[in-house]
Amino acid sequence: MIIPAKSPQAKEANTLVSGLQAYFVSKLNSLALKFGEGKSCEAVSWGRDGGKHGGGVRYEARDSVVFDRGSVNVSQVHYDDDKSKKLGSATAISTIIHPRNPHVPSMHMHISWTQMRDGEGYWRVMADLNPSIIGESDADKKRFSEMLEKVTGELYEEGAAQGDRYFNIPVLGRHRGVSHYYLEGYNSGNFEEDKAFVLEVGERVIDTYIAIVSDKLAAYPTFTQEDKEEQLAYHTLYLFQVLTLDRGTTSGLLVHDQNDVGIMGSIPSHVNRDILATWVEKMPQPQDILVKELLKALPNEMPTPVEENTKKALAKAVRKHYKKYPEALSMQASGEIIPPTVDNHK
Repeated sequence: MIIPAKSPQAKEANTLVSGLQAYFVSKLNSLALKFGEGKSCEAVSWGRDGGKHGGGVRYEARDSVVFDRGSVNVSQVHYDDDKSKKLGSATAISTIIHPRNPHVPSMHMHISWTQMRDGEGYWRVMADLNPSIIGESDADKKRFSEMLEKVTGELYEEGAAQGDRYFNIPVLGRHRGVSHYYLEGYNSGNFEEDKAFVLEVGERVIDTYIAIVSDKLAAYPTFTQEDKEEQLAYHTLYLFQVLTLDRGTTSGLLVHDQNDVGIMGSIPSHVNRDILATWVEKMPQPQDILVKELLKALPNEMPTPVEENTKKALAKAVRKHYKKYPEALSMQASGEIIPPTVDNHK
């Protein structure tokens, strides 16, 4: 049994993100019906400390014709029974979709409400579009960015700039995706208005992404081996960014080991370990050691599969590294550190 947070705002936030989860999952299931085998997403639940301090449910994509990997995760963790904690609760939807077809871009979205014990709280909103084949991405980038600009209005410039900083990969001289948005610590002073705002952002991101996926699958019903190789290279970049730079993933792994598979739900099904190995020498110390440990955790196969046991091994490697080299946390993506309380999978 998962015990929810007591805060009225946390309850409302949980209703909001759960609604977005149901909405997105229904759209993903429709894609599977139209373009795949019709296999619906499957729910997997977990409890923080057996559910005493919350937990969550993630829906994992099961239609392998349409999806390489896909996870739509809702989590709420809280410390209602522990007055020593400054944090009261954290409630979030965090989702990543990796389509099987290389012509179809991946997408990540994260919306969360974090509330302190004194009642103060704030929203975090993230959304980014991640194509495997960059040469085909201009129209999709324009479509996704224009949607974000329209729905966020005067907050677009701030969020787009923060997103570009957060998803930058300095050692490779590029970003993880092509359109990024990251609004941190948002609270206008009116909870109801802010709730309506983040809900609209979430719905528009989902609608726009589903439209992009549908159009791409219709336009590119087939793909070549060369396309798959380019996708595999991109998926390797994705794993690299998430496990060496993403503060949300790292902080989620450091606080506990009760949901490693869920937190690592963003990792694609296969990567190219040979490409990853070439990036070791690009990394400053001690992050070169981290990449070496990630390589040890990955199977010695090509393409390199990332199944459940490998996810656990990768999570363990990240956790061990930052416990040994805590100063290396400052070398991760710029921006506010995401509190290590809600499970973020990117």
